[in-house]
Amino acid sequence: MASYLTGSEAFTRENLPTETSNAGPQAAWADKYRGATIEDLDPPPALSISSEDPISTALMAAYERDYTHLTVISPTKRSLLGYLSIPRLRELLQSGAVKESDPVSAAMQRFNRKRGIYQVITMETPLEELEQFFESETGPNGDKREKQQFAVVTDVARKFVLGVATKADLEEFVKRRPN
Repeated sequence: MASYLTGSEAFTRENLPTETSNAGPQAAWADKYRGATIEDLDPPPALSISSEDPISTALMAAYERDYTHLTVISPTKRSLLGYLSIPRLRELLQSGAVKESDPVSAAMQRFNRKRGIYQVITMETPLEELEQFFESETGPNGDKREKQQFAVVTDVARKFVLGVATKADLEEFVKRRPN
């Protein structure tokens, strides 16, 4: 037999302080995102550029679409090699470390394939996991790493890059989602 609460009982129960001593950050994140996944962020399609393209072409493509990160692929195999951070690229251009006529490979960040352990991020990945990916200072294998600013969203088999999710996308989602 189901039991039902009166309106005042439900209101009282909702406003009672909950016991959070056992609830970790995962529970707080789950409350914040309420089951949302990366698909709910509606990330724009990834824009991939060749490592041989000139930096000027990459800049133009990023500015036209208002992207902060571009994925870099091999010109022959079309495999994912790394990424190009536009804010970092601006710094390199201002300091004279690279020129707009240089190839993208001169300024890109390469993925470290020697470690061999990747955290696969797909459209079905819960936003709690994405936030943990951004905030964690350890990789999936326990190695120390920097906090991440973006994630490459792929299919489960990691054959196709579907999009890029940034920390800013996650923050914007939380702002526009009603409490």
